[in-house]
Amino acid sequence: MAHHILKSLLVGGAALGMATPALAQYTGPTKGEFATVEAVLSEAKDDAFVTLQGRLLEKVSEDKYMFADESGEIRVEIDREDFKTPIDDTTLVEIRGEVEKDFMETPEIDVETVFAVAP
Repeated sequence: MAHHILKSLLVGGAALGMATPALAQYTGPTKGEFATVEAVLSEAKDDAFVTLQGRLLEKVSEDKYMFADESGEIRVEIDREDFKTPIDDTTLVEIRGEVEKDFMETPEIDVETVFAVAP
């Protein structure tokens, strides 16, 4: 009897282990995700996840940049180590991160990943 229980646990554990990588592969939209600067500025709540494509227009301080897409501009915070390749003001980039909305301040995006988008 113990042999059957052990065998069931091993088979169940193996099945669970095989399912885990498939869960990590989802890259589609997330509820609450915003895709334009205009939508972020008008609708997004604090800590909302965003994915935007556009350009970094200029560096405004050590880790703050102005980002723009076709709908508007927003300040973003990007840590130096998050730049994996050289990016300039003509590079089309995708940024992913969370909205930071502090009381009485213009929203900005705390960027988790930034990468160049192939033309």
